[in-house]
Amino acid sequence: MSTEGVTIRGRRLTAVARQEETVTPLELFFDLVFVLALTQCTALMAADPTWAGLLKGILVLGVLWWCWVGYAWLTSVVDPEEGSVRLVIFAAMAGLLVAGLCVPTAFGDGALVFAVAYGLVRVAHIVLFLLASRDDPLFRKSVIGLGFSTAIGVGLLVAASASGGDVRVLLWAVALMLDMGGPYFFGADGWKLAPHHFAERHGLIIIIALGESIVALGVGAGEKVDLGIAVAAAVGTAVAAALWWTYFDVAALVAERRLANATPGREQNEMARDSYSYLHFPMVAGIVLIALGMKKTLGEVSDPLKVEPATALLGGAATYLWAHVGFRYRHIRSVNTRRLALGFLLLAFIPVAVVIPALVTIAVLAVALVILIVVETLSYGESRERMRNELRHASH
Repeated sequence: MSTEGVTIRGRRLTAVARQEETVTPLELFFDLVFVLALTQCTALMAADPTWAGLLKGILVLGVLWWCWVGYAWLTSVVDPEEGSVRLVIFAAMAGLLVAGLCVPTAFGDGALVFAVAYGLVRVAHIVLFLLASRDDPLFRKSVIGLGFSTAIGVGLLVAASASGGDVRVLLWAVALMLDMGGPYFFGADGWKLAPHHFAERHGLIIIIALGESIVALGVGAGEKVDLGIAVAAAVGTAVAAALWWTYFDVAALVAERRLANATPGREQNEMARDSYSYLHFPMVAGIVLIALGMKKTLGEVSDPLKVEPATALLGGAATYLWAHVGFRYRHIRSVNTRRLALGFLLLAFIPVAVVIPALVTIAVLAVALVILIVVETLSYGESRERMRNELRHASH
């Protein structure tokens, strides 16, 4: 797969090589709009902490995630700060902002506005891809396939806005599955990718999601801060720090090198699709669920969590860890049994979490994650430090 610049006739719109470039300021600016989407998804679930509410929150997050993923692929081809592309990105940001504002009512009165705003953001994405693929028939074929799956997904969201109850939820689920499943079925041969940029972009979105968990602590604490809330906030920060460590200590560095060293074309594109576009979604979803659990914990630290928030907190952590297991397996075909087992242990702790103070539950989660990090760090020993040094030097 070539990542050479593609010159587009007319106004300057280019597909440029991004291997040696970092994420641009405009991309970071775009990602800040996604912060609102994450915050709103947490708020949606917090307002309705039932199984139905959790499902709706995850469905909205999935739809918005797939929108963000599309722009991550796009900016590995099109320089977002060149010519008219900059203006289109700004317009897409506005559409994404409107969609984010509609999240709390996405299954109610704001369903149609959400669907239309989301559809406009996706249309801009496809149009830019079509321009960038003008001189590459194989690339154009992949973009057209993406256009079809996108149109079906957006159409189902519009149809869902005219429905109600369980039918609306079902249409959302089908829309998400068909939209996300499209790239898996129409092939990965034609896409273009700047691997270092692509990996960095996804690492940054993990940081943004972790930032949302910190925001949830502040929102959950409210105006009154006593000793219990202060301790819970500190423990919650430890949880967020541990989640950061599990991703950025070694996993992110190894994955970026594996992606960069993969054979350009189908192999590299499928690795990027599976390990980043797909497997990073349960990581982000897990962090958002943890944020919900933290928010509810800070609401009343001495009372037990209800079963739904307890499942969100511990199940979210398990989901995050299992996504890491899949992430590692996709790159090196090795299963991290420690993270796999800890995920199951956290799920098994849910019946206990609903009868003990919420502060104790979040403390147990923090201790479990810290123990995992210590055990892994000691197990890797010198090989871990050597690997980190090699990867750092290779990136410079």
